[in-house]
Amino acid sequence: MKLNAGIITAKLAETKAFYQTVLNFGITFENDFYLLLHTPNQQAELSFLQPNHPSQRPVFQKPFTGEGVYLTIEVDDVDAEYEHIQSLNVPIEIELRDEPWGDRHFAIVDPNGIGIDIVKYAPPEP
Repeated sequence: MKLNAGIITAKLAETKAFYQTVLNFGITFENDFYLLLHTPNQQAELSFLQPNHPSQRPVFQKPFTGEGVYLTIEVDDVDAEYEHIQSLNVPIEIELRDEPWGDRHFAIVDPNGIGIDIVKYAPPEP
């Protein structure tokens, strides 16, 4: 089984630019109303669909309202990702920090209002 989460948004161009430039995602497929992106290692995909498109059934037409969704991206070197994203002048929503449960992470927000937690998992220290 393979999962592809999808977001319905009118901001396809902004979303494409953000995920390619900031997070180095690649394009798996795109047309005038649909964008399918993949992570740099091609292990996960994320799709974006234009709202109210006549080719889609009503269940796939209502736009995302910008609340209640987040993504977590696990990386090998969260410090390097943090520096890279800072160098692009992307606003940091949560500064890089260590959590008591072991995560080292920071968060940004995509053009659709989706929080993106960029994390390196680690076991908590005793």
